[in-house]
Amino acid sequence: MLRSRKSRREDPLEGAGARADREPPGRCLLKQVRLAGDYVLIGLELAYVHEICYVHGVVNIASDVNKSRGHATLERDFARVLRELLGSVSWLKRWSVEPAKKGDLKWDLRASGPVPSGGKAVLCVECKSLNFQPSQFESLVGRPSSAGKNVVCSKVLAMPRVSPRMAALCQAHGWSWYDLAGNCRLEIPGVLLIERSGNERVKVRPRSGANLSTPEAARVVRALLAPENAGQRWTQRNMVAHFADLTTRVPAPSLALVNKVVQHLRDQAFLEQLPNRGFRVRDYEGLLQAWRAAYRIDRHSRRAYFTLLQGRALQDRLRALDPEDQGSLAYAAFSAAELQAPTVRQPRTWLYLNPNVEQEFQSAVEAKPVDSGENLVVLIPDDGGVFYRMEVGSNRLACTNAAQTYVDLAHSSGRGEEAAEAILQQRLKPAWSAVTR
Repeated sequence: MLRSRKSRREDPLEGAGARADREPPGRCLLKQVRLAGDYVLIGLELAYVHEICYVHGVVNIASDVNKSRGHATLERDFARVLRELLGSVSWLKRWSVEPAKKGDLKWDLRASGPVPSGGKAVLCVECKSLNFQPSQFESLVGRPSSAGKNVVCSKVLAMPRVSPRMAALCQAHGWSWYDLAGNCRLEIPGVLLIERSGNERVKVRPRSGANLSTPEAARVVRALLAPENAGQRWTQRNMVAHFADLTTRVPAPSLALVNKVVQHLRDQAFLEQLPNRGFRVRDYEGLLQAWRAAYRIDRHSRRAYFTLLQGRALQDRLRALDPEDQGSLAYAAFSAAELQAPTVRQPRTWLYLNPNVEQEFQSAVEAKPVDSGENLVVLIPDDGGVFYRMEVGSNRLACTNAAQTYVDLAHSSGRGEEAAEAILQQRLKPAWSAVTR
């Protein structure tokens, strides 16, 4: 297992010499600063420090020196890991990993060697730091990587830690990738495929971003993913106003929360920026999978009930509890899927139920709490957002929006995964693809 080497990042000003005592304005301060191995003595009058460009020049130059040195060290580490990955393939002989030639300044590293079928293959490697975001990947996609005739060439992204989102973007655009821990997907079409995962990744301080598992963030994500909103142009302010216009009232997220979520999703390349501060979804399925990964169905309280009512009698009683579709209750999970994309049949009725009407519900459908053998599965939501843009039908209770149905099924046992896939293929993808062609 390949492990990343922990390196101590140098501060170009760390070796500053004598620390001067604080002086009042108008007095002179002498400060010793180390720059590229040499010490420079700077004398300045404190009252005018921000007017002396030389001081700022020294600091900026030192920062550039440190950045250059840091990138060079990172490139050496990336080259070492790539040599080890290629060296693990016994039939790859006489391969080399070297810095890119001076004439090819667009790439950082170049790995090349012969292939068994004849000819030569080349890996053109772009090295990036941890600060490189998925939203910036688009700037690399069209970079040329021609290496001559009879040469198979592949583009590779190297980072200290490659997130699942970044890996998905690489694969979608035909790029390979690897990290300092040795996790990788290196592919030379028709020649080589190395896939490794599970190595302990480089630990990084979490970036400040939105937590998609919170009820408030989920309200924004539902609005972006709902098939009824496919292709919509949003601004942050009309996202907030949108909730006030809903037939079924759902708490609106704050403008600050919308700003945080939108910035996070833009950084992750799920959203594209439009003129006049607008935005829209760029990658619907990617966003859905990110929400699925963050979603916690255990936030909802689950109740088990049994009733003797069945079929139409039960459906009519349920409908009577919320005849105007105001978000008192709705079919959920498997029961919603039976209406939206019938694939899996099961004997229970699944419901989201507003806790304010739970006693009325028990009385109306003659339901009794049970420890086992339930035929009613009731979820008490932690947030009214689950009732966002419910799908209504004539003479029946409404069901959850297809996006909500999908994540609930994906986190349900039994054949939940199968039912979720049917929702994705039959309801969500057709709506999204209609506006992204």
